[in-house]
Amino acid sequence: MGVKPVYEAMRIARARDLDLVEVAPQARPPVCRIMDYGKFKFDAAQKARESRRRSTSAGVKEMKYRPKIGPGDFDTKTRQVERFLSEGHRVKVTIMFRGREANHPELGMRILDRITDHLDGSAKVESPARIDGRNMVMVLAPEKKPQEASARKVKPKADVLEPAAPVVPEQPEGAVMSGPGRDG
Repeated sequence: MGVKPVYEAMRIARARDLDLVEVAPQARPPVCRIMDYGKFKFDAAQKARESRRRSTSAGVKEMKYRPKIGPGDFDTKTRQVERFLSEGHRVKVTIMFRGREANHPELGMRILDRITDHLDGSAKVESPARIDGRNMVMVLAPEKKPQEASARKVKPKADVLEPAAPVVPEQPEGAVMSGPGRDG
């Protein structure tokens, strides 16, 4: 629009039912823009919310196992690991050894292998198992497309069949049925 005095710019903005917004106050002359400021703030908030939603800060979660873990605890902890991965988090899986267990790292490797087998398709090993003092540590990261991986694991439900009518054996005409509770 060019260089205008402030009062004229204000008159133009009011005529269009818009706001006069100062964009660059340090410039000589100061730069202003005629816009709907409420809509501008709303759009900026929407963009900020969208960018926060897209950039979910995927932290590192940790799950600790023991070499002598029971099957129920193993399943529960592994389900938690699977949930963390589906949320986009990386997961640090730690096997904690106590006492003489540290002399048998193969027990820890067996557990880590079971975990990776269970999570096949929904996770990839980011850092392989390594011994760190009395612990064995492995880091898992979610696959690029966690939704597709979980969709592959879902088994289709079997079609529900209606109950069949009771099967009654056919009797030739004139046949008489006898037995307990039958008249005949």
